[in-house]
Amino acid sequence: MSSQLIALASLLLLFTFPSQSESDNLFCDGGTVPGEPTCGIKSSSSKILIKGGTVVNAHYQQIADVYVEDGIIVTVHPNIRVGDDVTVLDATGKYVMPGGIDPHTHLAMEFMGTETIDDFFSGQAAALAGGTTMHIDFVIPVDGSLTAGFESYEKKAKNSCMDYGFHMAITKWNEVVSEEMEVMVKEKGINSFKFFMAYKGSLMINDDLLLEGLKRCKSLGALAMVHAENGDAVFEGQKRMIELGITGPEGHALSRPAVLEGEATSRAIRLAKFVNTPLYVVHVMSIDAMEEIARARKSGQRVIGEPVVSGLALDDSWLWAPDFDTAAKYVMSPPIRASGHDKALQSALATGVLQLVGTDHCAFNSTQKAYGVDDFRKIPNGVNGIEERMHVVWDTMVEAGKISVTDYVRITSTECAKIFNIYPRKGAILVGSDADIIILNPNSSFEITASSHHSNLDTNVYEGRRGKGKVEVTISRGRIVWENDELKVASGSGKYIELPPFSYLYDGIDKADAQYLSSLQAPVKRSTSAS
Repeated sequence: MSSQLIALASLLLLFTFPSQSESDNLFCDGGTVPGEPTCGIKSSSSKILIKGGTVVNAHYQQIADVYVEDGIIVTVHPNIRVGDDVTVLDATGKYVMPGGIDPHTHLAMEFMGTETIDDFFSGQAAALAGGTTMHIDFVIPVDGSLTAGFESYEKKAKNSCMDYGFHMAITKWNEVVSEEMEVMVKEKGINSFKFFMAYKGSLMINDDLLLEGLKRCKSLGALAMVHAENGDAVFEGQKRMIELGITGPEGHALSRPAVLEGEATSRAIRLAKFVNTPLYVVHVMSIDAMEEIARARKSGQRVIGEPVVSGLALDDSWLWAPDFDTAAKYVMSPPIRASGHDKALQSALATGVLQLVGTDHCAFNSTQKAYGVDDFRKIPNGVNGIEERMHVVWDTMVEAGKISVTDYVRITSTECAKIFNIYPRKGAILVGSDADIIILNPNSSFEITASSHHSNLDTNVYEGRRGKGKVEVTISRGRIVWENDELKVASGSGKYIELPPFSYLYDGIDKADAQYLSSLQAPVKRSTSAS
């Protein structure tokens, strides 16, 4: 089946389309007729040689050439010689790295009465322009049904243009859901399930459901993920802000302070310890949550902490902007925190307390954000980041001297591939790995603007940000899709990547369970006294 898909992909036409500033973000889609003025037809060689670059993996780097054929890395070695039928890219003085893997996105997601503005095509095209070659999106069940949710997202992803995987959210609990979880793991390629501890009245689950979900994840070798905020307390905080007359975007941050993120993180960690199953905490936004993760990891518990770009690079001052449109675009949950949290999260990422970087790309335009102009509770929650992540992380962490180049590869690609059990197919520049590759020029500069990005979004929370370290080339499954600031992608050319269960996080779990049982010294055999 995989060979058939590769053959199909090789036959697809690759369309070139300009940046938003040149075409008002009108991308070619699956219905575009080849030859129309908005699209130019491009071809791409199946054989590529990247010469003279510094090849960077998560644990080492070397100056070498990389030869790619039919979407696979064939050779990594100095001074490779090839024929005239090979496309040659000069990477001298530049870094050759695995394409980024974004573990946390929401494309074409129905939420808060609307749908995110980026679908699988526009969101993935933006990702490729920013050096990300795979992402893992969250399937939302339909009326609690995992099967219906999966089928819905299969349809949503038909216009995809790069590799992607799925997580699955759990929003209710019964025997049907439990059985569907097994089907998702064994037949649909899903190895992670997300539990929302916030969004009371819609997605939120209680502790009883969370416990059942943790146990079921463990039995299937799947990774339990949590959105950690105390939803009941957030609901109370929202009511308090409204009673105080605080209805603007600043009320969003004030209603869900860091202490509520810390409390929920602590609770989820302790319940996971009780079940003895690995736990993944998504979008860690505060010192409070980070410290709970640090404490658990120090004790030996298997907890993964995922900060997102907005939490690493922004602070909440924008939520107090006098212009509603400006303030509202920064509304997300958990909220972007006060200055100081960002630096603490950067330090935690640099020292290994937090393991990888996502985006929580969940984009709503100005019109959608305006639904909450008189009530912050109605502002759709979410910010952009799928295109900006690789650049902002490089500038914030590597250029600033906080981490090494190899660490950059680890936190943007390799660790994600390992956690979700697709390494070394993904997340590495190794013989046999998929040819998902970027060429990053550390001496080139970037600037982020809404007028030049490739998302359908009309705003950008990183507007005007400049920095050093630019992705100049993106190669996706052996195809050059980003070069010379030109994007070349085809709707429908993306591929669903199945994620196997029982990643390295489960190594030794069974032994720990056996040790626990042997340590109980129970049940105690007692003699019954004669009556």
